[in-house]
Amino acid sequence: MNLIFDRQTGWLAEGVLTLLALSSFIGWVLARRITGDKGRATVQNLNARIRAWWLMAVIFSLALAAGLSGAIILFAFMSFVALREFITLTPTRLGDHRSLFWVFFIALPLQYVLVGMKWYGLFSILIPVYAFLILPIRSAAAGDCRNFLERTAKIQWGLMICVYCVSYIPALLTLNIPGYVGQNAKLLFYLVLITQLSDVLQYTWGKTMGRHKIAPEVSPNKTWEGFIGGVASTILIGTSLWWVTPFTPLQSAGMSALITFMGFGGGLVMSAIKRDRGVKDYGNLIEGHGGVLDRIDSLCFAAPVFFHFTRYFFT
Repeated sequence: MNLIFDRQTGWLAEGVLTLLALSSFIGWVLARRITGDKGRATVQNLNARIRAWWLMAVIFSLALAAGLSGAIILFAFMSFVALREFITLTPTRLGDHRSLFWVFFIALPLQYVLVGMKWYGLFSILIPVYAFLILPIRSAAAGDCRNFLERTAKIQWGLMICVYCVSYIPALLTLNIPGYVGQNAKLLFYLVLITQLSDVLQYTWGKTMGRHKIAPEVSPNKTWEGFIGGVASTILIGTSLWWVTPFTPLQSAGMSALITFMGFGGGLVMSAIKRDRGVKDYGNLIEGHGGVLDRIDSLCFAAPVFFHFTRYFFT
């Protein structure tokens, strides 16, 4: 069922628009009341993030309204940009160029074509099996052995995170869930909403109550107070949204917990990679958010696990 004709998904969209409108109003008020240089810089960053969220919400809604094909086009583009950001941070040599051509222009589009064909048996193993084995063969054939293992691992890691994991987001639309036929757009909406709310709420709780840092050398802004408060709040919201999913309230609570824990782990891992490379963000495409990979790092880890749990227990 298309997004625009689904009443429950319409209610979700209205809720998101209300939150964005409220956030915009709060940002407008803060911009006029806060005068200190540090405070104004924080508010400017907040308003930049809100403007970016408006744009992303519109693009996401249009893609969902177009059905499976629209979602595949959107997330394939996001995979392409995210992979480009990742590879930019991991310098390659001439011997990697043909392998990278295969990654960007063969493996990436083929993965999404298979998702569109609903060929689970192949899209679930294309990259972790076939690409994993073929790409290093192609790199070795170039005859460049310098840092070969490190270079190959970087390419494979980027392909897994930016393409394979991300492709499981639109793949949710291919699941055949009894009693839920034609409603999978709500499941995709649920995954993205819970993941992003968890990030926002962990950030908010951390800024207001955070004292004890979880991994200060990896991500200085992540605190135990922010993690616990954000996860608990998100689980409550996820549980209250059980009616848009094929889950019971208790199952929705468990799925929300799964999404938030995996999302937190994804953000931590991707932050560790940035620290290793000595950069703050993967890119600067999204105002106030950095690059595409900075925005979807949590989704990269949450999506495949959520997909497989849903497929195993509910189809």
